[in-house]
Amino acid sequence: MSNIIFLNSSKINFDNKLDFSSLDKLGKVTKYEDSNNEEILERVKDQEIVITKEMTIGRDLIEKFPPCVKLICEAGTGYNNIDIEAAKEKNISVCNVPGYSSEAVAQLVITFILNLTSSLSEQQRMIENKNYDNFTKYLQVPHFEIQNKTLGVIGAGAIGVQVMKVAKALGMNIIVYSRTQKDLGDSDIKFVSLEELLKKSDFVTLHCPLTPDTKHLINKSKLELMNPQACIINTARGAIINEADLIEALKNKRIAGAALDVQEQEPPELNNPLFDMKNVILTPHIGWRCFESRQRLINLLAENVEAFLNKSPINIVC
Repeated sequence: MSNIIFLNSSKINFDNKLDFSSLDKLGKVTKYEDSNNEEILERVKDQEIVITKEMTIGRDLIEKFPPCVKLICEAGTGYNNIDIEAAKEKNISVCNVPGYSSEAVAQLVITFILNLTSSLSEQQRMIENKNYDNFTKYLQVPHFEIQNKTLGVIGAGAIGVQVMKVAKALGMNIIVYSRTQKDLGDSDIKFVSLEELLKKSDFVTLHCPLTPDTKHLINKSKLELMNPQACIINTARGAIINEADLIEALKNKRIAGAALDVQEQEPPELNNPLFDMKNVILTPHIGWRCFESRQRLINLLAENVEAFLNKSPINIVC
């Protein structure tokens, strides 16, 4: 029987509502709510499979892993928190769980777009501040339709494709930038350069992984290409945007707004200017946290582990 350890299960099961039976049947599974670096090294002893969720597993840790560790499984899509090169050198495979939250994240992106087009968040803040001008005078905030607006999608993976599907149903025009182009099955959706996408889009939404090449992909020079009426949405990884440059662009009204489910530092410092900006919607990385998504994650995680134990690994990234 294989020994399997989940180092920070509370990151997923924060409400204690998830069913782990699909994973539990695969071996002796030990779950810890969280683990610090010293605890990690102690806890991975005698373990074959190590499961983490957005936990930094760097070279300093991996180099000290015992030979029994054969697989690190990131319980999510992004795996930038794991030192892939160090794992390779230790002959440790790394896998992820792509696609488990595609519908949920796409739903959040569309929610952001609808909120931005109706200035819903700003209207609610006005009411909280006892400002009822929208009820007694002409409408004080921007309010417009989304059909025929252009959505620029950066990244054409599972989540990006799902966003396109819903946006298309709502009548939006869609353009895409991706380092790897593929047949999307829709001749109306065009691949363009990043520069063209930024210039032409009313909304820009990010769905690429965080890598050395995509860190600060969106910076001051890129933001300056955007239409002043455009908004940017990030549900991928915070560091894809240079946050300082974004704050400057928002303050100077270089772009109209932003909706950010991820930030460059999570959680953000409480004095982060983004918290106080009227043209910003902030959420605490909730895109993947729907109950259905988290339960699907556990079940797909179990499929990864089972495939690895059967010597036919899936979703291997190194």
